[in-house]
Amino acid sequence: MSFPLDPDTVSHGIQLAVAPVFLLTAVSGLLGVVANRLARIIDRARLLEDRIGGAASSMEADAAYLELGQLRTRGLLANGSIGLLTLCAFLIGVTIVVLFLGETIDFQMLRISMISFLAGVVCFLLALLCFMVETWIATRLLNFGRPRR
Repeated sequence: MSFPLDPDTVSHGIQLAVAPVFLLTAVSGLLGVVANRLARIIDRARLLEDRIGGAASSMEADAAYLELGQLRTRGLLANGSIGLLTLCAFLIGVTIVVLFLGETIDFQMLRISMISFLAGVVCFLLALLCFMVETWIATRLLNFGRPRR
């Protein structure tokens, strides 16, 4: 392993390694959004659980249990999205490290950087899919003042 002292090589390595950081910015933004949605899901579930305990009729309790089931599905999707986004961030971090090492110390592992970057992008896309399904379920729950069927 040789350590080049050429500033141009080090500069190029930093430029190459910094490009995937922009994807990390998108991941962190989406992580914040999904975590906030998960917090709202948990708050709503706690409210419904309290409401079930004091339900005046079994019809109210049944409606609350139905909504709790949908909240559970939404929570699982949000958790899945958070897990995929975390894995994406890790894989993009691996990509950055490998790209930087490849440029600065002749670390010939281009295949690792390619696989980790593509796997990170796939995780990001799957997380977006989970997020889309979760928001679709959430909007399906809205009735806008209309009686439920």
